[in-house]
Amino acid sequence: MSMQTALSPECVLEQRPFANTGRSVSVLGLGTVKFGRNQGVKYPGGDGFSLPSDRDISSLLDLVLDHGITLLDTAPAYGTSEERLGTVMGARRKKFFLVTKTGEEFENGASQHIFTAEHTRMSVERSLKRLNTDCLDCVLVHSSRDDMAVLSKTPVLETLARLKEEGKLLSFGASTYTVEGGKFAADYADCVMLAYNESDTAMMPVMDYARAKNRAVLIKKGLASGHAGDAAAAVRFATAPAGVTSMVFGSLNPANILANINALIKD
Repeated sequence: MSMQTALSPECVLEQRPFANTGRSVSVLGLGTVKFGRNQGVKYPGGDGFSLPSDRDISSLLDLVLDHGITLLDTAPAYGTSEERLGTVMGARRKKFFLVTKTGEEFENGASQHIFTAEHTRMSVERSLKRLNTDCLDCVLVHSSRDDMAVLSKTPVLETLARLKEEGKLLSFGASTYTVEGGKFAADYADCVMLAYNESDTAMMPVMDYARAKNRAVLIKKGLASGHAGDAAAAVRFATAPAGVTSMVFGSLNPANILANINALIKD
């Protein structure tokens, strides 16, 4: 992977507080689904792209750290992403705020959602092992589209709260789809992940609600799953609201990563 388009070292991203954890994270976060999964993805190019080598992943981790990206987003549903990060991160682990998820499993080309207490605990323990760490910075419920039912009628949030008390995670929250589900997550957890971009602003009320409660807000689909016409404008739009903590995007292309960073660098 060529790094010829690298920015100067002083061009680094703003860091924003992550809820009440005492930690700050970069306003852009790197999503890692493409590190371990090339089936059932909704990005341009479709299924079947080649997964990056360990060397490629290591170079990308160095690149993003050099330019201030400190948040990594992964999940059990991202194929081998967790294991690969755990193998490659090494001493860089302490420099990253590591977000993973629970509740969705992806096997044999299909997703399955499980939100029992037993599965949630198993999932977190498995993520700790895969990621080679003794504490996860944030665990999100990888909710189904019926997020209100998931969050209010299953033990998944309660189980994550107990795991936080046990010191296995620093914070927890939910990746949501509805305003009702997003607000519920903001009532009972530290973080809400929601979709927000120029063509989809329906979750803006959740941002305002979460901000009032000092919750972290992570943006997904800020680039419309890779279909944004003007990526730089989309990055600026998705990170502009006062309640946004970080926008997560996925890319294996160093030039695209640097372009997204550059969109937020102020002269």
